[in-house]
Amino acid sequence: MTATDKPAPNPVGWFEIYVADMDRAKGFYADVTGARFTLAPMSGGEMEMWFFDAARGAEGAAGGLIRHPMRSPNMEGTLVYFSVDDCAAAITRAGGHEVPVFVDKQSIGEMGFIAIIGDSEGNSIGLHSWV
Repeated sequence: MTATDKPAPNPVGWFEIYVADMDRAKGFYADVTGARFTLAPMSGGEMEMWFFDAARGAEGAAGGLIRHPMRSPNMEGTLVYFSVDDCAAAITRAGGHEVPVFVDKQSIGEMGFIAIIGDSEGNSIGLHSWV
């Protein structure tokens, strides 16, 4: 495949999830989505950033957890959907973190299933699965 044959990229190239307690947030996302993290080299001073482990050029968007005084977590911001094994199983894992479920697992037809839950920091996040 040449550069001219490449399909257009998906519209999201990067995301940031703002957190108040980095250790708690990393624990939540590791448990619920299976994510692993790498400390970002630009962390320091008032900012702490951990990248979600991602492969350059792979399907989906890369992103990170950010603790910075200029941005606070909240449930009405941008909604990021995480790909998970099964929305119902991810909701069960999230229950151990005592977070709210806003939309339980529901079918979206041929596109699979979604759910919307709270995270450990007060944000809303989406979950997507094919089963």
